[in-house]
Amino acid sequence: MISSVTNQTVKRIALLQSRDKERREAGLFIVEGSRMYSEIPLDRIDSVYVTEDFVDHASQEIRDRLSVTGYELVTEDVMKKMSDTMTPQGVLSLVRSYDYSLEDILSRGSLFMLLDGLQDPGNLGTIFRTCEAAGAAGVIMSRGCVSIYNPKSIRSTMGTLFRMPFVYADDLCETIRTLKGRGVSVYASHLEGSEDYASLDLTGPSAFVIGNEGAGISPETAAVCDRRVRIPMEGEVESLNAAIAASVLLYEAHRQRDL
Repeated sequence: MISSVTNQTVKRIALLQSRDKERREAGLFIVEGSRMYSEIPLDRIDSVYVTEDFVDHASQEIRDRLSVTGYELVTEDVMKKMSDTMTPQGVLSLVRSYDYSLEDILSRGSLFMLLDGLQDPGNLGTIFRTCEAAGAAGVIMSRGCVSIYNPKSIRSTMGTLFRMPFVYADDLCETIRTLKGRGVSVYASHLEGSEDYASLDLTGPSAFVIGNEGAGISPETAAVCDRRVRIPMEGEVESLNAAIAASVLLYEAHRQRDL
């Protein structure tokens, strides 16, 4: 059992929690909680840390899974030191990072979500969940987006992270050109859009671009999209939350494809 908060493993996990650079170099990210632990693909689990209380009160399903993955016992104080939450659930896993390619995403379907400079980890996780629910093939992000391995992003995905392919594009504009060359219509969600999103024909290969929460889509990115579209708003509302805007657009595509 690990009982010291100064243990090297504990220090390493604390660094992985707080620094994306450490996560990239290690090729690992952290998943906390019983529900998320139960959804991690077994072949991606590197190591698991649990408290005695968690094991004592775990369901038979979790106990069976622990017998397969193996685990290391830690004290409650150590778990608090390793955890990113105020009230740890008693189980923390190190998981091997994913390495998808653009081709992996393009081969899965014909509806795509592109994110340009998104910064809020909660928005990112919510968009991942909506993408899965609406049948999107994958998420493509600019290098300026928040990390999907940010602890808050991971929690917000509610497990979708393990099923939704994603890539960070070195050059989002060039990636958009590639999509267009493959017959994908790319629509920028833009406050100055001249077309109502509901007027689009989204039954063919389609991609939506959502921009930064404050600045929106960069002019360079908007310029290479096929069209700028808007979501009508009443009252004095200037814009929608990024995750809500993504949901509206994705579900319009889902509605049209489900007719």
